[in-house]
Amino acid sequence: MADNTYDAIVVGSGISGGWAAKELTEKGLKVLLLERGRDLVHIKDYVNATKGSWEFPHRGGRTQQMINDYPVLKRDYPLNEVNLDYWASDKDCPYSEKKPFDWYRGYQVGGRSLMWGRQSYRLSPMDFEANAKDGIAIDWPVRYNEMSPWYDHVEKFAGISGNKDGLPQLPDGQFLPPMELNCVEKDVAARVKEHYKGQRLITIGRVANITVAHQGRTACQYRNKCWLGCPFGAYFSTQSSTLPAAVKTGNLTLRPFSIVTKLLYDKDKKRATGVEVLDAETNKTYAFNSKIVFLCASSFNSTWVLFNSATDIWPGGLGSSSGELGHNVMDHHFRCGAGGTAEGYEDKYYYGRRANGIYIPRFRNVNGDKRDYIRGFGYQGGASRQGWRRDVAEMSIGGDYKDALTEPGAWTIGMTAFGETLPYHDNTISLDKDKKDKWGLPVLSMDCEIRENEKKMRNDMMQDAKEMLEAAGIKDAKTFDNGYTMGMGIHEMGTARMGRDPKTSVLNRNNQVWDAPNVFVTDGACMTSAACQNPSLTYMALTARAASFAVDELKKQNL
Repeated sequence: MADNTYDAIVVGSGISGGWAAKELTEKGLKVLLLERGRDLVHIKDYVNATKGSWEFPHRGGRTQQMINDYPVLKRDYPLNEVNLDYWASDKDCPYSEKKPFDWYRGYQVGGRSLMWGRQSYRLSPMDFEANAKDGIAIDWPVRYNEMSPWYDHVEKFAGISGNKDGLPQLPDGQFLPPMELNCVEKDVAARVKEHYKGQRLITIGRVANITVAHQGRTACQYRNKCWLGCPFGAYFSTQSSTLPAAVKTGNLTLRPFSIVTKLLYDKDKKRATGVEVLDAETNKTYAFNSKIVFLCASSFNSTWVLFNSATDIWPGGLGSSSGELGHNVMDHHFRCGAGGTAEGYEDKYYYGRRANGIYIPRFRNVNGDKRDYIRGFGYQGGASRQGWRRDVAEMSIGGDYKDALTEPGAWTIGMTAFGETLPYHDNTISLDKDKKDKWGLPVLSMDCEIRENEKKMRNDMMQDAKEMLEAAGIKDAKTFDNGYTMGMGIHEMGTARMGRDPKTSVLNRNNQVWDAPNVFVTDGACMTSAACQNPSLTYMALTARAASFAVDELKKQNL
């Protein structure tokens, strides 16, 4: 459009940004979608998606050079040679840590929608009411009955496969046929259900992998290579789902290599007028104008943009008048649980590589249960047979050893708990103006940690898992705690929370910045509490809801 002017600008093209682009273009708005990283074209640019492990120089592993070049990524699984270019460069995009924080980012079209774990769960009525009930932080300004139609809306389009389990703490949704539990999981699930008289449930994960053809996409092929990009479009990503829908309208302009450095703000009208963009390739600066802006750059990056905006009016940035911008960082603490061996299944195997696992919904502090901590946790895991990479303790060399490795090993089962982290006001991010990134921009500084409530919870997260496995007849059940640092869940949330009062929140109930009502923040930054479920489905629902509201308000000329 002329003069770089659009009806709406969407900042970020990940899960939330893709949804904002789809919803706004389908409602007739001319939309500019800005992505700070490169374009990554569906199918064509999934260069490693069909490779076997033997086709990689280091069989998919990591080299000493990679370890030296990626001091943050090396802390966990993201550092590997199969999709390294999907993860943001530690060198180009550094950050500061007052306390250890593992920040794993994806800077390309599609963002982390290409690498996410795809587990898709609704928050429950209990979750939206928890802060008010517990007197923690502030109350959510929305309730489940308001969100339920929007969960329906996004589930129907994204394609979520799962089982309807009838649990109040994990509401059912609009599901495609579920994937199957394998034989060990079915037996363990039956024994757990019997032992706990139905108070604990093992079900198949609710996952954004389609099990039947859906929206022009092909069903999951059970390759379990989702994080390389799926040529079949079998899992939900911006590339496979929302971006094609937005492009189809003819109303979308996509601009990669566009780092939004700040929102442009008119203090007289108390509205944003657009955004300032630094071209990541040329270092030239551009301004784009719009009636509304959707900030969907990921939790911390959206807040980074707010920090840098309207600083002539608010030194802390646009949205800082409440004193809550940058506060209340949350994640899901995990990396602990239990595992063991299932005997008696040596004649059983399974088909393919299911891109999913089991899920055990929260059972602590519900149904009359009361612990010495608040909130709770759920488990993800699964059972499988050990393969040729296993060690055979009795042998280490020779023909017999090779022969042994041609047969599947023992069946094992494990479960890892994901626990809720409370929204502590002094878990914060802030600008570190003394440290700059590749483009000379100030970076974020992290000052976050889990507290006593989470540490008490972790004891149950391990012991409950061991107890359930033993009750189901699993042998040699052992707990594990592999250590957790904030950020490792890659579920960073908070820093620009929703609320009912501009004095205690950054956003109102419609995801509008109190100080600039034509600016909407709908990614994880808006979360008021974390629950223990994976959060991406809630981002989708909140984004679709806010987009509908924004278009209605534009029609009424309120924005």
